[in-house]
Amino acid sequence: MARTPTGTVHSVATLLANAKTVTAVTNAAEAVVSSTAHGYSNGDIVVMFSSWGRLNARAFRIKGVTTDSFILERANTTNTEFFTPGGGAGTVQKVSTWVDLDKTMNHSSSGGEAKTVTVKFIESDVEIVLNDGFSAVQRTFEMDADMIGTPAYEALKTLSETDAFTVVRRRAKSGAVSLIPAKVSFNEEETLTEGQAVVVKGTFNAQNVSTRYPS
Repeated sequence: MARTPTGTVHSVATLLANAKTVTAVTNAAEAVVSSTAHGYSNGDIVVMFSSWGRLNARAFRIKGVTTDSFILERANTTNTEFFTPGGGAGTVQKVSTWVDLDKTMNHSSSGGEAKTVTVKFIESDVEIVLNDGFSAVQRTFEMDADMIGTPAYEALKTLSETDAFTVVRRRAKSGAVSLIPAKVSFNEEETLTEGQAVVVKGTFNAQNVSTRYPS
């Protein structure tokens, strides 16, 4: 069913816990990660740093937790051309602290468009188009400038100043969730426009693709 953006809550990760060693990742419709005594719980959000490039620096929700393993929800690693069996080891970090972003507005996204390369072989009269992945995603937003000093404002300021790796969580009123690894650019210069609220501006520069959950 269709929905509108109204009621969507954005949050940023301000702390990632110490890395845990990953000794194995399975090829499965939802990958099973082996990590001895990881200490995680169902529903935790983790960032996976894997020797599999397509899994590296991705954020996932976890489920099926046991003492020494857990499942990366919606992490499909069945394609052995992309995910070489026996590979995938690396590290994983749990998001320990979230800060909700209050009084933001005018959220928009750019990038994510399909990239292509046009090729013409010398023996052919016709050009062909090759797929070449997707462009980087950027999400921009504005925040009430008078939020200065609040946890949300200070979190954005610190993430921007330190160029820290973070995760942006988007929770819709319907319960849908998306996670995207990112770095923050936060401009404290006030924008003054007659008849509108005074705002400051921020950008989430995606470090990988988003992972989406219906609820």
